[in-house]
Amino acid sequence: MSASGYCRTRFAPDARREILWRALVKYHFSKLIDPRDTVLEFGSGYGNFINNVLAARKLALDIWPEFPNHVGPDVEAHVGSVEDLDWVDDNSVDFAFSSNLFEHVPQSVFVSVLQQLKKKLRPGGTLTLLQPNYRFAYREYFDDYTHVTVYSDIGICDFLTANGFEVIECQPRFMPLTIKSRFKVSPLLIRAYLLSPIKPMGKQMLIRARVAC
Repeated sequence: MSASGYCRTRFAPDARREILWRALVKYHFSKLIDPRDTVLEFGSGYGNFINNVLAARKLALDIWPEFPNHVGPDVEAHVGSVEDLDWVDDNSVDFAFSSNLFEHVPQSVFVSVLQQLKKKLRPGGTLTLLQPNYRFAYREYFDDYTHVTVYSDIGICDFLTANGFEVIECQPRFMPLTIKSRFKVSPLLIRAYLLSPIKPMGKQMLIRARVAC
């Protein structure tokens, strides 16, 4: 897969993405991240998540050679494979995060990342995953030609447990699948959606886990 080609097709620049992530960080993720934390993002892309995070240290990883041009000067950007974690200090990460990434790689790669991450996370550090839930998004799942692995909320929780992590939160319907719809992307609407117990069109899951004792 060409990362540059993917960013011209399925992941082309879209101003709505920045509105979405600014609101998600403000109304949800900021509650999980202490300003003194070190945050590591896998697959940072255009930097919409990591740029909006308030943290003492921000680390970003992506295979796309141009992604460092999109992250802020306070972000330590590393171009490389998701399995390339040698540049991250052991016992240094408080909050690891990925959005819509691990469905793009073979399961063996995900296993490798998890095993390395056990060394990189501080005691009490967490991994947060946001990605399509096949149970609700099966019709659209393979519209993305780079999807190679299928996960549902049940399957990914079992997978994490089998690989030495303890799941501490699972939201099967956290957000809609895509910003490419007829509905306006509005911070107030996003906040209302996050607060609502009913999640219409909720096809992305949110999973939080930590290293099992």
